[in-house]
Amino acid sequence: MSGPADVPPEILDRLRPICRRLPESYEEPAWIGVRWRIRRRTFAHVYSPDPARHPVHARRTVDGGPPTLMTFRVPGDDLLGLTAEGFPYFRADWGHDVACAVLGTHTDWTEIAELVTDSYCRQAPKFLVARVTPPAG
Repeated sequence: MSGPADVPPEILDRLRPICRRLPESYEEPAWIGVRWRIRRRTFAHVYSPDPARHPVHARRTVDGGPPTLMTFRVPGDDLLGLTAEGFPYFRADWGHDVACAVLGTHTDWTEIAELVTDSYCRQAPKFLVARVTPPAG
């Protein structure tokens, strides 16, 4: 089974500053990988799925290795536009507003910062959303 240590440190090094700047957010180990939450609501979850347990992800190899995936929330009307072109985004198998990004050397971290911020804003109370500053581009 995959655990928090299975997420490449260079991916965590990029995601942590993005998530930590969001009001009252916190990081915790998840059942697989690492997640960031506001209150008890997850707004970003990064993990490296075990191909034996999640064979659907085995085909999403990146840089010759297993994928590192990040799930996040997206407004329904934006979900289709984000995932229509395929790689690196796809719709998660659960939730009406959950998207997944395949992370790696190809990742546009400015776009990821925007998507994570938007996901946080979907999950956070309005008074915390009012304190969010847009990510630096």
